[in-house]
Amino acid sequence: MSKKLEIKEIKAREILCVAGTPTVEVVLTTAGGARGKAGVESGTSVGSHEAIQLRDGGDRYFGLGVRKAVKNVNEVIAPKLLGMDVTRQKEIDELLIQLDGTPNKSRLGANAILGVSVAAVKAAAAATGVPLYKYMGGTKSYFLPVPMFTVIHGGISHPNKLDIEDFVIAPIDFDSFAEALEAGVKVYYELYKILEKDHFILGGDAFVPQMSTSREALDAIMKALKATGYENKFMTALDSAADGFYDRKEKTYDLDGKKFSEDELIEYYRKLAADYPMLSIEDPFYEDGFEGFAKLFKILKNVQIVGDDLFASNKERLKYAIEHKAANGIVLKPNQVGTVTETLETARIAHDNGFAVLPSIRTKNAGDLFIADLGVAAGGTQIKIGSPSGCLATLLYNRLVEIEEELGDSEYAGKMLKRR
Repeated sequence: MSKKLEIKEIKAREILCVAGTPTVEVVLTTAGGARGKAGVESGTSVGSHEAIQLRDGGDRYFGLGVRKAVKNVNEVIAPKLLGMDVTRQKEIDELLIQLDGTPNKSRLGANAILGVSVAAVKAAAAATGVPLYKYMGGTKSYFLPVPMFTVIHGGISHPNKLDIEDFVIAPIDFDSFAEALEAGVKVYYELYKILEKDHFILGGDAFVPQMSTSREALDAIMKALKATGYENKFMTALDSAADGFYDRKEKTYDLDGKKFSEDELIEYYRKLAADYPMLSIEDPFYEDGFEGFAKLFKILKNVQIVGDDLFASNKERLKYAIEHKAANGIVLKPNQVGTVTETLETARIAHDNGFAVLPSIRTKNAGDLFIADLGVAAGGTQIKIGSPSGCLATLLYNRLVEIEEELGDSEYAGKMLKRR
């Protein structure tokens, strides 16, 4: 091992994410001066199968402070990693998991562990002079994922009557990521003109119109696609986040002002997929609804059935779904599982079994652009960043444009989806 690659210093601090709540930032430096900095993101809604982020409790920041996690990095993790070869990512991540010693990273905190893991891989890429996406993905890093533009919000986090959480557009029939991005911006602002006639607010970077049914939202999107001439070049998608409208006591789904049984909800999705150009439906059932996922997957042959809360980026839950033919797509969120190695391993298993892989940001992001590089490194067929508006989303999209330019001979994943 070159002395330059030895980990010389690891320092964590408490910073704010874009939502104004605390998170962990880790800076890792090698003996040769290479540096990696990582800000850990988290979600507004957290599935029960996700790795645990350690919070302080008490009065500071409504109990959301992360001083305990910061202390764990500085006093528990750092002394054990100093002197290690920064390029030995798997060994670093295995040691982090051993130091924690719990199945869900609850002792040291997934926010402490992930911060160190991502800072290490960034420092290693810098130390070896290899772009981050190529350092993590190697020869797999040759195509750009389809941007999944969230354009209309609903669900429990937004003040309207739409129960589906996100309505999404996906530019498929384009020759490059840059062209797809340009088209997405055009459709986004065309939809703005359509919706401004009615009352709506912006929820982050997407529209929150006063609608009450999913078809109203999808009809508005189709109107915008037709107005721009892109109705045959885009597809639609849903992030149902069905946990938000699932009644665990009655085992029914409250959607569009009605109560649906599992079989009735399957028919609801089938009709939507028949009437709109549907690319994917994410989390169509609650987070442990493997049976409903499997039924829907069997019926909707040409639609991706994608799990987010269902999998929590966990390879064991993914393997169970593969065995029971419950889905063919997985959302990839590093904070759900806790280390870079585990994240990439989940992506590998998904690819090996024909799954679409959708790397995704969380709503409480600390301004870290890591997910853009991961989107390419993990062979993401699609990537979930948000609408083509808002500061963080545009920075991430700009990073992907930069990567496409660096690759030169890359392929746009929309072509693969079009060939299905």
